Amino acid sequence: MSENQQEEVEVKPVLTTLDGKEIKLWGRWSLSEVEVRDPGLRKYISLKPVLLPHTEGRHEKRRFAKSKVPIVERLINQMMRPGKNAGKKMLAMNIVKRAFEIIELRTGKNPVQVLVWAIENASPREETTRIAFGGILYHVSVDVAPQRRVDLALRFISEGARNCSFNNPKTIEECLADEIIAAAYGEPTSYAIKRKEEIERIAYAAR
Repeated sequence: MSENQQEEVEVKPVLTTLDGKEIKLWGRWSLSEVEVRDPGLRKYISLKPVLLPHTEGRHEKRRFAKSKVPIVERLINQMMRPGKNAGKKMLAMNIVKRAFEIIELRTGKNPVQVLVWAIENASPREETTRIAFGGILYHVSVDVAPQRRVDLALRFISEGARNCSFNNPKTIEECLADEIIAAAYGEPTSYAIKRKEEIERIAYAAR
């Protein structure tokens, strides 16, 4: 086997506790069995086994270190957007945990795997940027960096959940679960899928 082929072989870490048991998210869901199908996003969706998705912002002082933050914690951070839940980490964590329980009941699958599918489907591959030429602004189509694709997908999923729960008897947990499931299976009712298609449509027109 050549060196290049050896680099492509990915061995997922399975961390264990002192009693030999596998570390699972909140003691319920295994991260070692979750797979990322999109090769471009594989380096930027962290599936490191953790018991509690709370790294206390240790990535903050290092550039691009957020790609090493567990993907579930990044979703929790997006649920703390300015507004009613700003700064309430434990409240956002409980929202995501209950949403995962709903996802598991509805799909019968690992909710972390469903979240990864949703991120892959909701991440735009092309968007527009503005360049000035001769005093005139032009919109030009550009490829989206993999890390920004993950950022946008998480942002769209959390925005869709908040918009759904506003003036609605459905709880934020149910709305978040609905949004993740809809995005994971590519349903057109998903807010994240709509935003992705809108961005790519505008970029296609700007080619």
